[in-house]
Amino acid sequence: MNRANSDELGKKPIGKLLIQQAVPASIGILVMSINILVDTIFVGNWIGSTAIAAINVVLPVSFFIAALGMAIGIGGSSIISRALGANDDKKALKTFGNQITITLLVTISMVVVGLTFIDELIPAFGGKGEIFAPAKIYYRVVLYGVPVLALAMMGNTVIRAEGKPKFAMVAMIIPSVGNLIMDYVFINVLDYGMLGAAWATTGSYILCMGYILWFFLSKNSELKIRFSDFGIDFSILKEMGALGFVTLSRQAVVSVIYLLLNNILFELGGESSVAVYAIVARMLMFALFPVLGVTQGFLPIAGYNYGANYYERVRESINKAILYASGVAILVFAVIMIFPEEIASVFTRDQQVIRDTPSAMRWVFAAIPIISIQLIGSAYFQAIGKAVPALLLTISRQGIAFIPLILILPKYYGELGVWISFPLADLLSTIVTGYFLRREVKSTLITSDETKEVETS
Repeated sequence: MNRANSDELGKKPIGKLLIQQAVPASIGILVMSINILVDTIFVGNWIGSTAIAAINVVLPVSFFIAALGMAIGIGGSSIISRALGANDDKKALKTFGNQITITLLVTISMVVVGLTFIDELIPAFGGKGEIFAPAKIYYRVVLYGVPVLALAMMGNTVIRAEGKPKFAMVAMIIPSVGNLIMDYVFINVLDYGMLGAAWATTGSYILCMGYILWFFLSKNSELKIRFSDFGIDFSILKEMGALGFVTLSRQAVVSVIYLLLNNILFELGGESSVAVYAIVARMLMFALFPVLGVTQGFLPIAGYNYGANYYERVRESINKAILYASGVAILVFAVIMIFPEEIASVFTRDQQVIRDTPSAMRWVFAAIPIISIQLIGSAYFQAIGKAVPALLLTISRQGIAFIPLILILPKYYGELGVWISFPLADLLSTIVTGYFLRREVKSTLITSDETKEVETS
């Protein structure tokens, strides 16, 4: 599906534009989510629920590295897009070269530190008791692939910056399919267990990076960098860092939450509680893909029309994005509430985990029908270039509201306190975001339209 061009963003009906923008974004998120979901099912059924918990322990590391690559990618891609539009090929190439350099420098340093302190870091991430040994096997191999993962995430955003969404989508599909095939071969056929799961994950990163490298070396890419482009340009790094900070902060908070929850749940219920959270977390990633797709599709529409002073269209895009995303969220809510037992049994044969997961899942998804207000609201501020409110509202749900709740409520309600923290954080952040969004719409969009009407009359 072709993306709408600039003129269409300001002319086509908002509803049609939202669908046109949201579908490819949703497909990309869906592919990645299915990969994570099926990977967890394979590991749970072929190795065991402890293996699911072990992977969940290592997930904060993978998330943070992926976030680092995305932050460098998004920050640099914004510069590249504008540079290509201004026919400044020199700056575009220099930015891309700096993206590669800084990604390699940072991630290789992280690999060295991670391997040096492996026995201290795994327990800190929640890899205790029976989880420690499989988590260590998985962690070590996945860490080898960290620079490749970061480069792949960075390179994918640059492909989009060049206006090649189909290549970017293929870059997401290849590692997903590759990981599932390698899971089957390494775990089920060759019986390599946790080592097989780890090499399947790292192998999928390598496949993705191989495709991205082919893209940039082929005639499909405009960015043919020279050796001199790898030299650090601090003005570019500064701009790149400022633009990518929101993305990095959001994903860093996710990593911190995984770390905290793995430790809290292990203390409260041992390995099985960590496995329950791993299943619930995978479902959160998978089930919300269309809601996140609508949110991503909303961004360029709101940004373009705001910049063009089409404030009525901006208000319409906010309302319809919330309406569409809420409709999808309600469907997700219904499925989770009706079929939690069936969903849990797909992931594992561990009867205790199957018994405990449905209640946790229902609590975690309890406030999902209203979450679109928080997601669209925070995305709106990002779309119009207001970085500070965008950052604060983006992390309000998972950071500002959720982290204090999971540190306080389990002391009084035990494991239930963990699960009820999810809907409470969703509710609190939605109220806060709704307030600021309403105020912004009233003070900026409605007031500006009224001012224009007075001027024209």
